[in-house]
Amino acid sequence: MSADLRPGDGDGTRCVYAGLPGAVPGEPFLPGPVFAAPYHLDPWQGPAASPNGYARMDSPTRRLLEAAIGELEGGDCLAFSTGQAAVTALLLTVLRPGDTVLLPTDGYFAVRAFATATLEPTGVRVRYAPTAGPYPSFEGVRLLLLETPANPGLDVADVTALAAAAHEAGALVAVDNTTATPLGQRPLDLGADVVVASGTKALSGHSDLLLGYLATRDAGLLDAVRGWRTSTGAVPGAFDAWLAHRSLATLDLRLARQSANAAAVTELLLARPDVQGVRWPGRPGDPAYPVASAQMRRFPGIVSFDLGTAERVGRFLTAARLVAAATSFGGLHTSADRRAQFGDDTSPGFVRLSCGVEDTVDLLADLTAALDASLA
Repeated sequence: MSADLRPGDGDGTRCVYAGLPGAVPGEPFLPGPVFAAPYHLDPWQGPAASPNGYARMDSPTRRLLEAAIGELEGGDCLAFSTGQAAVTALLLTVLRPGDTVLLPTDGYFAVRAFATATLEPTGVRVRYAPTAGPYPSFEGVRLLLLETPANPGLDVADVTALAAAAHEAGALVAVDNTTATPLGQRPLDLGADVVVASGTKALSGHSDLLLGYLATRDAGLLDAVRGWRTSTGAVPGAFDAWLAHRSLATLDLRLARQSANAAAVTELLLARPDVQGVRWPGRPGDPAYPVASAQMRRFPGIVSFDLGTAERVGRFLTAARLVAAATSFGGLHTSADRRAQFGDDTSPGFVRLSCGVEDTVDLLADLTAALDASLA
């Protein structure tokens, strides 16, 4: 924890100060990125004298970022080059031939694809359950991976209840916290053993870098995953780590506007008979709301809905002025993508909309005009 932070500090304060080094006259608040691959070694002790020997294994810029994310998640953190690198590091560190992993049927498609292409051929048994349940028995399961809210359908899993049941059966519990971010929920506090996430999305929030991370309070698991990361080299570069740490300072502010925009957009979409399947876990009438409202501290800026056909989605995105066609989410600019074109098993007209930080009235006016135009 930064020397300037106290346990009772609020989200905004924690985001601003997380991971910053102690105050030293003449030194910057956040030191710039250290662009080094090798470092000078002690002639006698070699790498034992300092953690900085070779940047694949450690670097001062990455350590500051890891301290910051660890402060927000409530555990020790390892940063990765992407979110996919973080989750695959966990899977390949924990699972062995004959083990069983339980994955969400409605979670990130690339994880399911990795399980089919890589885990199953090595002898790992892969089972699936929908995020909202029902769940099978956890007997014999080595790892339960939850993604809540799920991407892109936005269902929510009861982490506390599922973690208790999985632990009773001897399973390890991991939660993908990408959509919620650590300000939306802290899975380690809810009973999970490990958190994985993509920092590319809302955590860094500027659509200008790739990043992933893993956080846990289990020192043995952390050491095992660190060994995997060192061996495979799946680390972020110094500049990306520095950009991500810089961006964390505004996370609280960005999420507040994105969530407010998502609430307003949800009501707009629900009022239109030409839009179907509107989902946002922060709406009291949403199927996920009962669990989400008890578990989450704030709701994400992601809304999903269905326009019926791929052609209408194309017309909508073409007509929109403030909605960019893009496949990531959580950035400053509102964006949307038709998930079926990326291999997700969603309907042709399913849209994942990521609300940015534009003025709410401007965003609603633009969405209304674009939806009207898409009917032509």
